[in-house]
This record gives sequence, C-alpha cells and structure tokens, in this order.
Amino acid sequence: MPETTDQLLLKFSADKLTQLAGRIGDCLGRLDYDQVWMRSGDNANSIGNLVLHVCGNMRQWIISGVGGKPDIRVRDREFAARGDVQAAELKERLHATVAEATATLGAVTAERLLERVKIQNYEITVLEAILHVMEHFAQHTGQILFATKQITGGDLGYYKHLNKPAHEEKTP
Repeated sequence: MPETTDQLLLKFSADKLTQLAGRIGDCLGRLDYDQVWMRSGDNANSIGNLVLHVCGNMRQWIISGVGGKPDIRVRDREFAARGDVQAAELKERLHATVAEATATLGAVTAERLLERVKIQNYEITVLEAILHVMEHFAQHTGQILFATKQITGGDLGYYKHLNKPAHEEKTP
C-alpha cells in the first residue's frame, strides 16, 4: 500500500533533519576549536552558536511544542556562548536532539498535523511548527556550510554525484 501524504511529509522531514545534521557534524569535524567558535564581530555568531541555536529551536518547537516535553530552552544562552563546548560535544548534542525530534515526528498522526499548539506565544498548527523547524534548520545549516567553506577554502563534496552519469546516482 502506498504511503499517505502525511507519512511522506513526516518521513521526508525526519530524513532531511538527519541528513542536514550529518552535514553539520561533518563541518564540525573539519574545523578546530578556534574555528568552531570564531566570530567576525560582536554581532556575529560562530558555528558553535549556530549549532546550539538549532538544537534549542528544534527542542522548543518539535520536542516540546509538538511532543509535549517541558520547554527548557533559554534562547539567549545559545548566542552568549563563547567557546564553552568542544566540537565533538556539539556534534553529539546535535545528533541526540535530531534523534529525539525525529522520534517525535514519527509519532505524529495525520489528525495531529492540524492540531493547534502554542509555541513562543504563536498559536500555530503542528504542521506549521514542523515546517518552521525545517526552514530554520536548513537556513542555519546553509550558514554553517558557507562558513566552513570560507574557513577551509575547500569544497565540502556533497554534490560530487552530480558529475556522474544519471543512471549511477540519484539526487536526494
């Protein structure tokens, strides 16, 4: 039996979060401690800040807002951090948060997608919360990838398969 639209959406969302978290983890592995926490100015965020921020956002919107767990986020701490965490621990936190969020998404039913929830004083549907996290996570992943390319001066290699004949690889 073919998957339903809600199942396709939720599976795609979980898979995309996992894929993007893997790319962030790869970036963290390419950088040293100082590079992870480097800032271009007082009003700029480091890669470390962005990782803490996407974890906090995903925890608040998906794990708490959709999944019902307590909201323990202190958003200002995500941006105030100045080298408080090693890259390996950031990677571990990110993957643990994504695992918990994808498990939460796995429990969402079609009926729940239209359920209204309150997150950060916004009254939205569960569907809107999921789409918000997907957009937010992708945008900050792009910033992390760009910063990593700028710092290392190298290609991250995520799209090398596009240079192969179409029958050998599929674009995700």
